[in-house]
Amino acid sequence: MMERRYNSTRPMTVAKRDDGVTTIGGYAAVYYRDGDAATEYELWPGVRERVMHGAFDRAIRDRQDVRGLFNHDPNHVLGRVAPGTLVLSTDGIGLRYEIALPDTQAGRDVAVMVKRGDVSGSSFAFSVVKQSWVRGTDFDVRELADLDLFDVSPVTFPAYDGTSVGVRAVGPVDEAKGAYEAWKRSAAPPDMRTVVSARARVVEIGA
Repeated sequence: MMERRYNSTRPMTVAKRDDGVTTIGGYAAVYYRDGDAATEYELWPGVRERVMHGAFDRAIRDRQDVRGLFNHDPNHVLGRVAPGTLVLSTDGIGLRYEIALPDTQAGRDVAVMVKRGDVSGSSFAFSVVKQSWVRGTDFDVRELADLDLFDVSPVTFPAYDGTSVGVRAVGPVDEAKGAYEAWKRSAAPPDMRTVVSARARVVEIGA
């Protein structure tokens, strides 16, 4: 199952390189920071989600051919890892991206909208390779530990304040709920961490 999360707290940047190419950059995701409520996200009542440090390391190391899209629309391709027009990196904050925008109508429009502040949020599409469910006193937590990446996108309507361009689940969450219910039925004692490793079947979900 492909999922999407959005981020909107850290402003995107627009720059022009020495070769004249316009670039945009931002954080598609932020890692969970203990005590910072803006870095965890409510999936449904009683369950929150955290992106853990290292969740993107394998995807970047393997040079997964991630696309840079506008609003997750494959008709508006802005960059791609394989030719080097999209560069992904991580730091102590989260997953950062930089896109060398194409000289197309979509590329020029995105540059103008980001510069004006009309578009300020980001998003990433992923499937879960490894996750953990953690039982808590007030709520349970889904910890995302290892993810496959499909695209990163500047987006028009970010939903949460957490990344420089929001974080929210979009589309059906039935598969995640199913895994959560199975974990609860396992009668794990409090504070026990249960790790699930499985490559999810990729399906498109509507925005």
